[in-house]
Amino acid sequence: MVSFAGWSLPVQYQDSHIESHLHTRRHCSLFDVSHMLQTKIFGQDRVKLMESLLVGDIAELKPNQGTLTLFTNEEGGIIDDLIVTNTSNEYLYVVSNAGCREKDMALMQNKVSELRSASCDVNLEVIDNALLALQGPSAVQVLQAGVSDDLWKLTFMTSAVMDVFGIPGCRVTRCGYTGEDGVEISVPAEKAIHLAEALLENKEVKLAGLAARDSLRLEAGLCLYGNDIDERTTPVEGSLGWTLGKRRRAAMDFPGAAIVVPQIKGKVARKRVGLTSTGAPIRQHSLIMNTEGAVIGEITSGCPSPCLKKNVAMGYVDGKYSKIGTQLLVEVRKKKQEAVVSKMPFVPTRYYTLK
Repeated sequence: MVSFAGWSLPVQYQDSHIESHLHTRRHCSLFDVSHMLQTKIFGQDRVKLMESLLVGDIAELKPNQGTLTLFTNEEGGIIDDLIVTNTSNEYLYVVSNAGCREKDMALMQNKVSELRSASCDVNLEVIDNALLALQGPSAVQVLQAGVSDDLWKLTFMTSAVMDVFGIPGCRVTRCGYTGEDGVEISVPAEKAIHLAEALLENKEVKLAGLAARDSLRLEAGLCLYGNDIDERTTPVEGSLGWTLGKRRRAAMDFPGAAIVVPQIKGKVARKRVGLTSTGAPIRQHSLIMNTEGAVIGEITSGCPSPCLKKNVAMGYVDGKYSKIGTQLLVEVRKKKQEAVVSKMPFVPTRYYTLK
């Protein structure tokens, strides 16, 4: 167990990190992610509230559709990454990072107060639910045994409220942070153990901790807030330009738009890239150099890939070195090691998209 954002969280359970990682890719694993902040945004001006703080097009979301989006500051820096779902129950369901809980709450509550003082209809409520993530190719088959709804109608980034193993009022969202198919289940806290035990009765399911969660998200090319993105990084520098809603770009009406929008078609000084290598593992803060040995960037996340049997990493490099296939060097234990800029995700994602 380790301390994380004020919570005590498991790094791993009985199985080794590698065994747990591979079990998720081949079967399915249960992650307790109850530390994440869950909020509801109510009122007729709920979209106006959220769009004043983030880069996505929330107005265009269909009922029960969600999107990954970013809170940004006036300099275009990323305050947090979060998922916003437009529920059919007249509220927005928001899941954001535990490590950013205090600043996210302050950001949203200050904006609620500002809009309410301007006679807008908006309110915010923290949801005191647990959040369990069931991830892997057999996750939906396992969950289907405990629900009457047809889960094959629930596509990636869509959500529905249903009874789950006899527990009413659970919100099931087809998403996760492993690159696999799977769901996140928001469940009343007092029923979380009952739900976890019901899921673990199926031999397909094993518990997994932070170590597997980190290597799985890295293989999937997904950012960890505070490592790979932060308030000094813009969405374009972070290779997250796809989160910028088309309408929002045109209107330039999100925080930091004056800085971020010109970066889309221009050149950025630094860019997040994927890197692969063999040899000693690449770790956070390792220096990245060009083939002449000049420092051009730094690693922000890295680990040996259990699936690929080579090292995978992401980091920031001078924009002119960001092209896939570019040969670079990384300093590992004071030695220079060859690395190549590689396409992310490193391991193909298996989201259930119906395309």
